[in-house]
Amino acid sequence: MIDVLIIGSGAAGLTAALEAKKYTNNIVVLSKTYPTHSQTAQAQGGINAALAQEDSVEQHIKDTLKSAHGLGDEKAIEILCTNAKDSIQWLDEIGVPFSRTLNSSIAQRQLGGTKKTRACYSSDYTGLKILHTLYDQCIKEGIVFYNERMMLDVIVENETAQGIIALDISSTKVEEYRAKKVILATGGYSGLYFDYTTNSYSTTGDGVAVAYRAGCTLKDMEYIQFHPTTLEKNNILISESARGEGGYLVDKDGQRFVDELLPRDEVARAILSKIDKGEEVFLDLRHLGKEKINEAMPQENRLVHEFCHLKMEDDLIPIHPAAHYTMGGIKTNHHAQTNIQNLYACGECANSGVHGANRLGGNSLLELIVFGKIAGKHASMESLEYSAINIDQHNQHLDQSKEYVESLFHSTNEINFYEKRETMGKEFFKKIGLFRTQNEMQEVLSLVQQWKKKLSKMGIGDKSKTYNRNLIEFIEFSNMLELSEIIVSSALNRCESRGAHYRLDYPLELEEFAYDFEL
Repeated sequence: MIDVLIIGSGAAGLTAALEAKKYTNNIVVLSKTYPTHSQTAQAQGGINAALAQEDSVEQHIKDTLKSAHGLGDEKAIEILCTNAKDSIQWLDEIGVPFSRTLNSSIAQRQLGGTKKTRACYSSDYTGLKILHTLYDQCIKEGIVFYNERMMLDVIVENETAQGIIALDISSTKVEEYRAKKVILATGGYSGLYFDYTTNSYSTTGDGVAVAYRAGCTLKDMEYIQFHPTTLEKNNILISESARGEGGYLVDKDGQRFVDELLPRDEVARAILSKIDKGEEVFLDLRHLGKEKINEAMPQENRLVHEFCHLKMEDDLIPIHPAAHYTMGGIKTNHHAQTNIQNLYACGECANSGVHGANRLGGNSLLELIVFGKIAGKHASMESLEYSAINIDQHNQHLDQSKEYVESLFHSTNEINFYEKRETMGKEFFKKIGLFRTQNEMQEVLSLVQQWKKKLSKMGIGDKSKTYNRNLIEFIEFSNMLELSEIIVSSALNRCESRGAHYRLDYPLELEEFAYDFEL
């Protein structure tokens, strides 16, 4: 039996694996894709830590609590911020190539919603550099990886997680993985905003949906953060670092219309308000000069040139907000434990309480490291004292998952679920996006419920058993559909505006809603 089984190979999962390896040897990481393909690679701006003399852990806590709009768990936020400096030192020690000042200190930049210059960075490749360094360390430590495995089910027996059921994407074989402890690090669910998100197509909330079906409590599912600046028409992220380095947001006349370093939800709403009126909005970096742009944001400069045929040093860059990060997820305690024994969650799939109603820029990468370590340490140490309970040799979970997958090969595809997926993305961005109303959200809920009733008619056309993307994408869509109903219902229940949840029909933040919605 595996000591600690980690589902997901982004920074949270890899950090958990490295930490767990300190206490026990039998560590396995399962991933739907490959470790270096994780969404972590898209985090460009930086990772927060109060390193400067004029900054402090107390100020970091205050900034995070303010951004959370009353929904943050103060103890969890304290854990996050007090462990930030040690996390940066650890990343530095294992080889993350942080950008440096002239005196060789780790360079920092200011991101939105903060009072201080706090985000450590590696030009605009911060998440990518962290991810690759963590993966190198995992290989060095001999951690076992099973890639191209999609989790279908958590094995729960006697109210205790005993492992997972996964689909081998290459062969369509359904497999069982028994483990003493399971850590979910499967990422968020911004993929619901199909064609309106900075996330990869694989970020479909599978882990959250599977955990929910297994009996996990979900929390704050209505909270989705929209990044203010993505390239118009293709949603390619232009990091907050561009504004942190001094970039302006301007209209067609070159006039600034918002404080660029306000919290992301405020900046994104200001931009979309302009766009909804038929106006264009641009990111202006021309005043920074070519040398500064190439030094601080080489990746973004390349992307702008490649996809827009523009130059940051010469041109205004047309932008548009897009879904970027999900604050909601699987509820966890301060040890990263879920309400199911032996089951943990960390990273974007989890709701640890550190983000509340709006994530502070620079805190997402920090959460991956801090709570990845907490999950890995707690799970591995607990596994040492684990006394295996009686396991049903005839695993009904395995049988059910096999039957489910086999049934999909015999299903009809009278209705094209790909069309529904595109419609979901468009409707979610328009009506469960930066501006929300009762009537429009109810329209989306009705649409989702109709699709759920017709899901049996949305089968797969491809019947092959080798690398069947049609099969994987249908299972993903099923998970998206399940989560979409939960998200809309949660948003309808919160009759106020708070952080990233902004309702035109309830524009005020109300005291009676100063609590988290749990399911």
